[in-house]
Parts: sequence; C-alpha cells; structure tokens
Amino acid sequence: MSRSQALVYGAVAVALLLLGARAIRAEPAASPPPPAGAKSFSIDTAGGGDLVVHVAGAVRDPGVYRLPAGSRVDDAVRRAGGVRGGEPDAVNLAARLTDGQQVVVPATGPMAVPAGAAAADGPISLGSATVEQLDTIEGIGPVTARDIVEFRDEHGGLASVEQLDELSGIGPATMESLRDRLGP
Repeated sequence: MSRSQALVYGAVAVALLLLGARAIRAEPAASPPPPAGAKSFSIDTAGGGDLVVHVAGAVRDPGVYRLPAGSRVDDAVRRAGGVRGGEPDAVNLAARLTDGQQVVVPATGPMAVPAGAAAADGPISLGSATVEQLDTIEGIGPVTARDIVEFRDEHGGLASVEQLDELSGIGPATMESLRDRLGP
C-alpha cells in the first residue's frame, strides 16, 4: 500500500469516527406515532405522580393531602398548616414520604407524656416514644427499641402498631405486648 493510499484510508477512518461520535451525542430521533387504535405503553422513569398522605396530630389543619412524588415529611407538615402545640422534633422531617403514609406529629402539653418519662398506667405514645420508654415494655430490649425508633423515623411516623410487624425480631408475642402498651 502506498503512502497516499494510507493517508486516504486514515482520513476516511477519522471521518467515520467523527460521524459516529456526533451520532452518539445527538438526541434520539422521535419515534413515529402508533397506528390508530393501537395501545401504547410507557414507563415514567422520573418517578412522577402524586403521593397521598394523611397528616395527623398536632398540626393546624390535619387531613389527607396530595403531594408531588419525592416530597418529604416536612412538606406534608407544612401543607397541613405547620405544627400547632406539638413536638416537631419527635418526627423525622427529612424522611421521604410514601403513598398512603400517615404522618403523626405528637402533641405536647399536660396530656402528653414528657420525653424520657414513661406513663405508669397508660399506653406509651407510638408517635413519640423514646428508646428508654420502649425498653420498659416486656419482650423489648434496647436493640429492638432502637430499631423501632429508627423504623418510625424512616417512615415519618407510624399509623398503627401493626406496621412494626415489618421489623425483624418482633414476633407474635412481642406484637401482643406492643398492642397492650402502645397507643397512637
């Protein structure tokens, strides 16, 4: 092969590489519309759609709210008018919301159990119970109590004791103790 032929082949190879790189960077061509009467299928990879959540407890306007996907507990509490006589630090405001979730902001005041103190006769509030309070329940040790508090914080609150059934280490006997000792 002569030197001039090698230069021509080299120039063609470089041109093809440039065209290929340009084609890769270019936007994909629009797909043709589906035939009339054909059903289409698409997947929303952005996680779009709305979430429906129930905000309860010590907020100005408790109720059911529709929020954009990706919203946080703080967004739900704000949508419900903000905290009113409650303890916002008892709820993980940074947790992501899930569809159908209930967010409970525990109340403070004479009827609320102070943080770090267990009610002697009444149930412990599931929305604001501390690790120490949960540890007083028969069948729950400090590790399980910590797991319950972390689970509650990750989910922005708990609607019922039955949700704790999702935690490992909580069996039927422990669930029964929890039902007797925990309130909303």
